[in-house]
Amino acid sequence: MKYIKFIIAVFMLAFSMVLTSCGSKKNQESDTNQEVSKATQTEEEGNNHSSEEGVHLTKEQANTIGLELGDLSTIKVNDFVNATGSLGLPPNALSSVSAKTNGIIKGTKKFVEGDYIKKGAIIAYLENTEFIITQQDYLEAKAQLNLKLLEAERQRSLVESNAGVIKNLQNAQAEVAVLEAKTQGLAKQLSFLGISTSDLTPSNIRQKIAIVAPMSGYISKINFHNGMYAQSSVSLMDIISSEHLHLELDVFEKDIASIKKGQKISYTVPALGQTIYYGRVDVIGKEFNSDTKTVRVHGHLDGIKPLFLKDLFLNAKIFLTNVESSALPEDAIINDGANSFIYVANEKANDNEIEFVKINIIQGSKENGYASVKLIDEIPEGMQIVTKGAYYVYAQSKAGELEHED
Repeated sequence: MKYIKFIIAVFMLAFSMVLTSCGSKKNQESDTNQEVSKATQTEEEGNNHSSEEGVHLTKEQANTIGLELGDLSTIKVNDFVNATGSLGLPPNALSSVSAKTNGIIKGTKKFVEGDYIKKGAIIAYLENTEFIITQQDYLEAKAQLNLKLLEAERQRSLVESNAGVIKNLQNAQAEVAVLEAKTQGLAKQLSFLGISTSDLTPSNIRQKIAIVAPMSGYISKINFHNGMYAQSSVSLMDIISSEHLHLELDVFEKDIASIKKGQKISYTVPALGQTIYYGRVDVIGKEFNSDTKTVRVHGHLDGIKPLFLKDLFLNAKIFLTNVESSALPEDAIINDGANSFIYVANEKANDNEIEFVKINIIQGSKENGYASVKLIDEIPEGMQIVTKGAYYVYAQSKAGELEHED
């Protein structure tokens, strides 16, 4: 009897284990099915989301914002040509200051590079004993000339009264001519050195002369100091005048045919900020640079001029007149940072809503509410440009991006 009960107990235990194993297997299959179902649902939601990418507006929304579609217009807009270059000066705007003769530099004035100096301002003094000798020679020659003039006049009077010898008169006149030449030559030398002979006397003979600025402008180089022996062949100072400052622009060969004298120019000097300055085309160069594939164009400056720093880089736009360009209303163009784009749509493609596609563009010059444009992307067939309401479409796209991030 006990043996029978033991057999039944073992059988019941084995049966229980089988039931438990089956139940666990069913639970695992159920969990697996749930995970597969969730994954499928997530994939379907993802597919649904990707099918909803882009910007959509209902027809009612489009009517509310006054959405208008149109095409590119061809109008006369002052398009422009980009150019780069620098601020330049003609040769006569540069001047080197040198001593008119050799000598010792004395009494230098306090100048530094970049200072503005006026024409005639004294830069320093030059000393040389030859100055004294030249003034002395002039005064002696002048005195001798005055004496010989009196002698020539006396000889003329004697000849006219038949009491003199014609040869003596001729000798006196020759000596006068020699002394006049010598006096005039010495006077020119002194005038070149800056010494006036009109009031020169033995009591005011000068031992130094002034070195003066030959023109007004900015000092670009200083190469002298007190006690230095200056030579006439060596430059002591360089002066740059900005009065004839002009633009020197390099225009590519593909654009040069569009450039005409008198066209307006706007330019910026990046090193000095973003201030916009203006000018106009003055001279178109006649030489082609085969290395850079450009032609030099000179421009006259109008209005306020930038601070002059020789060879400072600048960006310029040369505006072309009476040029037909593809253009759109400014309201149709969206500027997002450095990028510009427009929206296109086909309102007839769907009865309930309108889908918009973004087209990248390059925006040109603006005039009378229009801007010239160049398309980077092609407009799909059958689609038109959003000419009014583009900013509302752009706002909707941004709102959709925020919802997607959430």
